[in-house]
Amino acid sequence: MEKKFCCWYDETSAMKRAYDKGLIDKKWVENYCWNEGKNCIRKKKFEEEGYVSPDYILPDGSEDSKLK
Repeated sequence: MEKKFCCWYDETSAMKRAYDKGLIDKKWVENYCWNEGKNCIRKKKFEEEGYVSPDYILPDGSEDSKLK
C-alpha cells in the first residue's frame, strides 16, 4: 500500500501521537491518516467547521476512552 499522508498527519496530530505511543491500532492510521484522510470525521469537521476534535475521538468519529 502506498502511503498518501493526510495533510494534517504531523507532530500536532492526535492520531499520530497515539499511534506512535502504541495506543491505537495501525488500522486507524492505515485507513485514514495514510489514505489522504479520506472519510476521516476529524479532518472533515476541522476543514468544514474549524472544529478541533478532542484527542480521544477516532477518525470514524467514535470515542476511545483509553485516549482520554
